Amino acid sequence: MPTLTRSDPRRARVSTGTWVAALALALVAVAVLGVCVGSVPVPVGDVARVLLAKAGIGDPASTLHLTIVWEYRIPRVIAAVTAGAGLTVSGIALQGLVRNPLADPYVIGVSSGASFGAVLVMVAGSGVLLGLGVPAGAFAGAALVLALVFSFAQRRGAFTDNRLVLAGVALGYVAAAATSFVQLQAQPGQLSGILFWTLGSVSGARWDSLPVPVVVILVCVLWLLTQGRALNALSLGDDSAVAVGVHLRRVRLLLLLVAALCTAVTVGLAGGVGFVGLIVPHTARLLVGADHRRVLPVGALLGAVFLVAVDLVARTVGAPQEFPLTIFTALVGGPFFLLLMQREGAR
Repeated sequence: MPTLTRSDPRRARVSTGTWVAALALALVAVAVLGVCVGSVPVPVGDVARVLLAKAGIGDPASTLHLTIVWEYRIPRVIAAVTAGAGLTVSGIALQGLVRNPLADPYVIGVSSGASFGAVLVMVAGSGVLLGLGVPAGAFAGAALVLALVFSFAQRRGAFTDNRLVLAGVALGYVAAAATSFVQLQAQPGQLSGILFWTLGSVSGARWDSLPVPVVVILVCVLWLLTQGRALNALSLGDDSAVAVGVHLRRVRLLLLLVAALCTAVTVGLAGGVGFVGLIVPHTARLLVGADHRRVLPVGALLGAVFLVAVDLVARTVGAPQEFPLTIFTALVGGPFFLLLMQREGAR
């Protein structure tokens, strides 16, 4: 296990279970706010009546409330919870994998590739992927970039942390340039929707589009939650990891594939939400220390709470106008990123 910092004993006074319970309650509270608050407020009692009506008990307060709560707000809260947890856990895994505290799901280029695939479908039509739509486009773009990252990061049959980061950053820029080129080919009426999506939004979440991405992201998150011991070993260095029985090539490959898959599906679900995979993992470490077995579950819940809260702000601060999520995650994430850089430079 990594050596705890001097402030870790104080953090240890609050157990991981306590943080998990507190964040679970916070998630319930912010989810209720996310359903009730909006350009059309819905009282908690009416939300309960809608849920009971869907369970076959009683009738909703009104058809309008039924539509708002069930068809729009609950799906977008579910999408925000899933995306926040997925981006955070992927960020924790990638930071541990490359041993770089400034890494996030964008560092390996997968998010940029996913954005390129999704924008290509938006502009050229779903026919480019046999009618599979934007999520499939995002996944295809992410898979292409990931395959290229693997091919360029390989050296003598294995990939190193530095080569992986360099290949990911370079290919991420290439994918971003390709995305900009495709955007320039779009019709004027398409640009607003494309820009909104590339900056992140869960406004398009609907029940029929949720099952596959939610299940895939949850499976990835649950698997990554079991990898705390392996990530602890990797953080000590390759020799120490091998000494405690970690199969370096297999563990690294699996961590990279699962984190990339989780990120790609999340981008397909919520667009290009930035900074969540960077700032939330570090916040979780401030709460519970460096042990990945604690950071992963706390980070997953914290990421879910954070993105639901950001979505609530994004659609209420200028109501009835709605803003992309990255505007607000960047307002928090930019200064946080600079603070991390300053701390790393001091070390």
